[in-house]
Amino acid sequence: MTAREQVVRTVADAPWLPPGGRADVVRAEGGSCPDPASLVRLLVERDDAVFCVPRDGTGRPDLPTTQVAPGETGWGAARRLADDVLGTHRDLTVVGYVRNTVRAGPGYPWPTPHAHFVVFGTGTAGVRVPGDWVPLAAPGALVDRHWWPLVG
Repeated sequence: MTAREQVVRTVADAPWLPPGGRADVVRAEGGSCPDPASLVRLLVERDDAVFCVPRDGTGRPDLPTTQVAPGETGWGAARRLADDVLGTHRDLTVVGYVRNTVRAGPGYPWPTPHAHFVVFGTGTAGVRVPGDWVPLAAPGALVDRHWWPLVG
């Protein structure tokens, strides 16, 4: 961890991870993208609201997200996602990430011992995909998201 990074939340024995797994939410504004990056999320803010799309499988709101492809960097995936959502990838910065720490185990689909789920921010921009602006003052289900401590 660099001097610019700060752990803002730790969940020991995280119930969504294999036994003994830990999740750390790390603020890293303007820092580097950790490796390996597994998923990237795009934080687009406007007037004290964040842009959300329906989450795959549940339909609940979440930040636009994509999986990092084999051989792709987290930055590459973030640029690809921003191009899809905004039509541009200028002004991307790392806001922070969730780092899962787990031992190898059956059924865990992410790299071990560390997997990173990185949130990239961008300046106010027009979105090109359907979604909703969720007010930060009334975030609803967003507070359950692992990345929420980076925003809320």
